[in-house]
Formats: sequence, C-alpha cells, structure tokens
Amino acid sequence: MAKKISAKARAAARKQRDKWKMKRWYTIRAPRHPWNFQKIGETLGESDEHIVGRVYEMTQQEFNGDFSKMHVILRFRVHECVGQDALTTFIGHHHQTDHTRRQIRRYRGKVDDVVDVVTTDGYLVRVKPLIITAQRVQTSVKQDMRTRCREIIIASAAKSTYAQVQTAILDGTLEEEIRKGVKPIYPVRSVAIRKSQLLQEGVVVQSGPTLDEIHAKEQREEAELKAKKAAALAAAMAEEAAEAGGDEVDEAPVEDAPAPEVEAEAPAAAEVEEAPAQQDDAPDYDSMTVAELKELLKAAGKPVSGKKADLIARLNE
Repeated sequence: MAKKISAKARAAARKQRDKWKMKRWYTIRAPRHPWNFQKIGETLGESDEHIVGRVYEMTQQEFNGDFSKMHVILRFRVHECVGQDALTTFIGHHHQTDHTRRQIRRYRGKVDDVVDVVTTDGYLVRVKPLIITAQRVQTSVKQDMRTRCREIIIASAAKSTYAQVQTAILDGTLEEEIRKGVKPIYPVRSVAIRKSQLLQEGVVVQSGPTLDEIHAKEQREEAELKAKKAAALAAAMAEEAAEAGGDEVDEAPVEDAPAPEVEAEAPAAAEVEEAPAQQDDAPDYDSMTVAELKELLKAAGKPVSGKKADLIARLNE
C-alpha cells in the first residue's frame, strides 16, 4: 500500500531550491606567468568554494594551436576565484599512453628516468624524460645517456624560474638540449619529456599585466572584432543591393530631343494655345523613376522587364 504524503512534506518539496539554477559560469584562466591569464575554458559551479581545487585538462593543440602537440595533455588546478574568473596554476603535463607506446619497438632502445629539480623561485618539479634510440643498446650505454640527461635537466632548471621551465618543456627547447647532449653517446631517434609534475609551489611573482588590464584588452579586441564584422556585413549588403539593382539603375542615358528651331515670325495664337494642351495630355516619362514606370506598366497589364528606355517605349505604344 502506497504511503500517504503529508501536506508539510509537499510544501517542503515545493520550497526546495533548484540547485541547477543557483549555478553560474566561471571563466578558467591560465597562470599569470608565462601566459598572461589566457582564457582556456569555462566551468559551472554554485560558489567559489566549489570551484577552488578543480583540475582542468586540455590538449596543447587546444591551448596554443600546435597540431603536432595534440597528444600532450596539460593540467591546471584552480587556486583562486576573482569574480567570474577562476585563476589556475600549471601543475604538469603528460603524453597520452598510446602515443608513448607507439614510439617503442622491438629493435629500439628505451631510456627513461625520473628527475626532481628545484627552480630559482623555489618550485619543486618532477620531470620524466624518455629517450628512444635508433637501435638496441647495452645497459652501460643507457646508464651514460641517463646520467647525461639528468645533468642537463638539473642544470637547466637551476638557472630558470618555474615559468621558464614550463616554456622550455612545452615548446621543445629542453628536449632539444637533451638530444644534443646524448647524441655523441649514441644516435637517438626521439627525445621527449613525457611527464612533468608540480610537487611544491614556491614564490609567486607579482609582475606582469593585472587581471583588470587583461579584461580591458579583451573588451577592446571584442569591440574591434564587432566593428570589423559590422563593416564587412554592411559592405556585403551594399554589394548585393548594387548587383540586384544593376539592371534597373544602370540604364543607358536618354538623350534629350533637339530643341526646335525658333522661327523669326511669331506663331499663330491658335498654335500657342494647342501646345500646352498637348503637353498636359502626354505624361513626361523621362522624369519618372523606374519604379513609377513599372507601376504604370502593371496597371496597363504590360511586362515590366527591361531598362528604363524599354519601359518608356512600351508605355508610348
């Protein structure tokens, strides 16, 4: 037997707030350094407390448009909300597993390592390089390549800030340094930083453009884009109007009839009186517009196609 719902329970159910309507959109922004609060996505949440701590992932192709980096996944964690903006920290990246698996073959050698480095601004970062050799190599050669790779990564991070380390990892600069360093030991097929991870944050740099300056810049760019779109739309509409009215407006100029020669003798009074009557009876089609001529033709049941001269000739028939 079904249980009866009390009136108080029904009233409470009606008063229950819809949590979905309480949510709002937040704009996710990349870190201030080195990406100047770049927009990277949007997320939905009820309040700032629900947004802080979220991890947002995206491919490097989506981030900067580099198609060759579509297998690289970037990870950002929200650490603060300012209004509708969710500010993030770059916490690392990793290569997709299937991409890494395709690099390894039976007759190739694999050299990988885990290196923890500290940047000049106090960030502790874990870097995992991967070296693929052209042929299979002995363990002693792998150890020499691993040692050389570790030295290059530690030396590079020791003279760079965390923002510079991020840039070097993502644009391939650090990978190229490793390639040049281990190439004399044994020929390599590819070098990649397959994963990086932020273990501990350091000193936050306060220089660079502020969030208000970024908002003002985005508003200017949006206004310029709207103005360009409006100008392009107006030009397209004007061009369409010109093409549509080309047959009507671009008619051949009508030559005025030559004026009659003035005779020396004055015309008779009867002829002078008949001239205005004839002019009043015949309408002046030359002074009319194409639209007016077409209305007269429609009223007379005649075709309305053709140029102005054709319309006048059709009316005079």
